[in-house]
Amino acid sequence: MAARLVAYLVACIVGVTLIAGLIVGAQREDDGAVDLIVVNARVYAGDGASELAEAVAVRGNKVIRVGTNSEIRRLRRAQTTVIDAKGGAVLPGFNDAHAHFISGGLSLDQVNLLEAKTLDEVRDTVRVWAESHPEREWILGRGWYYQPFTGGLPTRQILDALVPDRPAYLTAYDGHTGWANTRALKLAGITRRTKNPANGTVVKDPRTGEPTGVLKESAMQLMRAASPQPTREDKVAAIRAGLEEAHRLGVTSVQNAGGSPEDLDLYNELRKRGELTLRVYQALSADASLTDADLDRLEQVRTRFADDPLLKTGAVKLMADGVIETHTAAMLEPYANRPETKGHANFTPEQLNKVVAMLDRRGWQVMTHAIGDAAVRMALDAYEAAAKTNAAPERGRRHRIEHIETIDPADIKRFGAIGVIASMQPLHGLPSPAGDDVWSTNIGPERAARGWVWNSMARAGGKLAFGSDWPVVTIDPLMGLHVAITRTRLDGLPEGGWLPAERLPLRKAIDAYTRNAAWASYDELRKGTLSRDMLADLIVLSDDIFNTPPGRIIDAHVVVTIVDGKVVYRRDAPDTTTH
Repeated sequence: MAARLVAYLVACIVGVTLIAGLIVGAQREDDGAVDLIVVNARVYAGDGASELAEAVAVRGNKVIRVGTNSEIRRLRRAQTTVIDAKGGAVLPGFNDAHAHFISGGLSLDQVNLLEAKTLDEVRDTVRVWAESHPEREWILGRGWYYQPFTGGLPTRQILDALVPDRPAYLTAYDGHTGWANTRALKLAGITRRTKNPANGTVVKDPRTGEPTGVLKESAMQLMRAASPQPTREDKVAAIRAGLEEAHRLGVTSVQNAGGSPEDLDLYNELRKRGELTLRVYQALSADASLTDADLDRLEQVRTRFADDPLLKTGAVKLMADGVIETHTAAMLEPYANRPETKGHANFTPEQLNKVVAMLDRRGWQVMTHAIGDAAVRMALDAYEAAAKTNAAPERGRRHRIEHIETIDPADIKRFGAIGVIASMQPLHGLPSPAGDDVWSTNIGPERAARGWVWNSMARAGGKLAFGSDWPVVTIDPLMGLHVAITRTRLDGLPEGGWLPAERLPLRKAIDAYTRNAAWASYDELRKGTLSRDMLADLIVLSDDIFNTPPGRIIDAHVVVTIVDGKVVYRRDAPDTTTH
């Protein structure tokens, strides 16, 4: 008996000594020099902890500790940069899970119609911009909404009156419809005899047969040969401009939904110069014609841009359908105001199953643009079929569906069951609650009531990843958070929110922009939360958004943005940062 007690005592001493050694070792590691600390904050680490911390410590490009002010302040040394959050919230850096970053950067130097909500505002914006840029041979821009125009579509005559002296071409906010004036149509050779390309429409006046100036979907490509296209230098400048805009708004990572190998080369050029201060996950584009030879070429690109914290690829973007506003999204039942059509899918089910299986077999992540309920179902079916046919890739499957604007109720639970990521954009989810907007009118009230079902998706086990679709809407995540938690416009209307049952709690909405977004790009082990050894990407806000009424979160702004442990943006605040 005595021998047994001695053995227990020895084991206890050894265990205590080991634990104490681990604690002391951790403390000694923390006691080393740190490069940056943030104090007096309301820190949401994004790691599921219920309590908010007060401070964060960073060494090099890693977070080494999150804790109280006193715990973190004792790590300060002479060389340590100290950021006083002054009671503002500190979050992991926002990760935009769906953007078109180069297009967004280019849009910063073009006509921007995102704030033009009426026809008069559209006219004023285009006219003023054209008059202010007499040196431009073409007037280019984007962002117009369908709602201000009779029948939901503009005409060349409206644009002729605004830009009578030059060709003009403006893309709709969603990127799926073009609007040209008469000069632009003539330069592109688009006439009454122009035939519709596959998956596209040259809209023509039913009385005269003349083109109206509207080009839907693939018909937009008819304008490319005539209109000026951005050069490599233009695109590099656009990335630089986009970096400034992203950091100003707290975005530290971006996931580009489709693009070319040349896009990766542009980012890589900036990376080599030490100028790439945004983490980029670039999806490549493919369509129904994908072959094994095409896949071989994609593999070469993936080998060049393999898993890397700053720049990588590993996903392929597919476009399953169009958009509801132009009746090109694929629906299970006919459109409410166009009973002759259910829209149009860019793949047959057999084609999509084949392409997804090919990509899945080689370990690619698949991102499928699917807006209509039929396209969403078709994508889910393709992912499910691939999982039954192919062995699971080494890193696991994390296929995604992008947008999901409306969905059949039976398909909501499939996201969690199959393990498909719901990549959605909160700022899209604001059609008029009165039902008089183009989106709601086209599909009718029943399907409109299933619009952007964030909360239903999350409750059914689906993983939400949020983004902007920039330049479709602003890249500002705070605006997206506002919509996600209120379901209202920035003016607070409609009162109580549109489909209020789909509102999200604030922390879940933040997770969709941070932790879940990192998961969506296979990066959850290095970013998306603020915990030891995670990459030091974080932002400081002006306000404590956790103690702010939901409708007033939009009043907050980003004070400091930190990427890889370095301050890349600081709003004018002389006392914010000290040494």
